[in-house]
Amino acid sequence: MYNPTEQIAEINKANIAQATKLAALSLENAEKLVKFNLGAAKAAFAQSVEGAQAVAGVKDVQDLLALRTRIAEAQVQTAVGYSRQLYELATEAQAGYSALAEEAFGVYTRGVASWVDSAAKSAPAGSDVAVNAFKSTMAATTAAFDQFQKASKQVVSIADANVRAAAATAAKAVKTKKAA
Repeated sequence: MYNPTEQIAEINKANIAQATKLAALSLENAEKLVKFNLGAAKAAFAQSVEGAQAVAGVKDVQDLLALRTRIAEAQVQTAVGYSRQLYELATEAQAGYSALAEEAFGVYTRGVASWVDSAAKSAPAGSDVAVNAFKSTMAATTAAFDQFQKASKQVVSIADANVRAAAATAAKAVKTKKAA
């Protein structure tokens, strides 16, 4: 005999497992971001101390102007590097969340399909039309999710290429200005 309580319990177990994975992934990404920002803060502090010491050693206006240019170039390079690394962290996190969402949707889809199959076996005669309609709806939903997923990956890929090109252009501009 069909027992929906068992199937609901199995779906709930899968949901708890997915929530646990999401929490672990979120904590892992938060830890990476905190470490990254702490490192950036330490580097910014060191750069500020170095700049202050250099300013203290300035002898004339020409040295001050040259120092100002060097400090500005260093800050631009630091900002570009920070942005690039932050983008890498965000991209990595997004990939992890996407993989988790794909996995969760797959688990959910299989659970619902199993539930529908079990319910169909104990359904009264003549209900096969409703069961087939539900299965068709699930298939359409899965297909739509797959298309959404493909489109999202394309958008992320295009955005990634644009961000990388902009970062490369900014880095090249800093190097060009430095050489001049």
